[in-house]
Amino acid sequence: MAAWLAQAIKDFTRRSPQNSIMNRENDKAWDEPLVGFSSGDDPLYEEYKRHIGDFYWTPLEIFKLTFPDLRVAADRLTVVSWILPQTGLTRSEQRKQIQQPAERWIRSYIYGEEFNSSLRRYVEITLHRTGYRAVAPVLSKLWKRSTSGNYGFASTWSERHAAFAAGLGTFGLCDGLITPRGKAVRCGSVVLNARIPANTRPYHDHHQYCLFFSKGTCGKCIDRCPAGAISPAGHDKVRCKDYTRGTVLPFIKSRYGLVAHPCGLCQTGVPCENRIPLTDKLD
Repeated sequence: MAAWLAQAIKDFTRRSPQNSIMNRENDKAWDEPLVGFSSGDDPLYEEYKRHIGDFYWTPLEIFKLTFPDLRVAADRLTVVSWILPQTGLTRSEQRKQIQQPAERWIRSYIYGEEFNSSLRRYVEITLHRTGYRAVAPVLSKLWKRSTSGNYGFASTWSERHAAFAAGLGTFGLCDGLITPRGKAVRCGSVVLNARIPANTRPYHDHHQYCLFFSKGTCGKCIDRCPAGAISPAGHDKVRCKDYTRGTVLPFIKSRYGLVAHPCGLCQTGVPCENRIPLTDKLD
């Protein structure tokens, strides 16, 4: 079932006309995705809840909220996660920017995420048709933003944290997820009532793929941030938000007539842009 579901996600991404940044050339938003699985009873999900806040869902909680009439245990649930890598053209254009995001990046933020939501719905529907129940947590009407006492801006479900649980990547200094396809990515996930073998996490620390934390080097994302929101202390979410809403949003409206507030400069022009930057063996 793991192979079938992973292939379905890859096929939909390759074939769907919605996988587009909707420019004149109709270029794709995303390259072939990475897919991974984590168990609904993985202790990490309870750990997330303890660290982030009581509002944060475990897979069992969002599944029960969605299907209250179904009796299911956490160990009978699986979270399928995927990574959508930015294309080389988008990364190349974004890499040249200093203050504002590139047009391709803006379009992937808008139309690429619309595709990501379509992919979530496709996975839900495909599973329903084969006799399973599934929910994409971020598409739930119950999903909401919240505030974590430890981490500030948060929500009831994090796609990046689900991907970390599935062995797809670790976090960098700027909070981005560094995956085998790099940090210039988007994530998605669906919770389903099937027991699919979980991926083994090939890391033992949540910052393992980041050169700043693992080697004490790099910090290139600090220089790439036009808002000064990244420092050796980490990612200042408030400063980041103020820049994207106060500077990026008006720029995009004026320049392109689009309503969006991405930045993402810290995701390109860095060693982890499109790969895991560690070249020697990990301890």
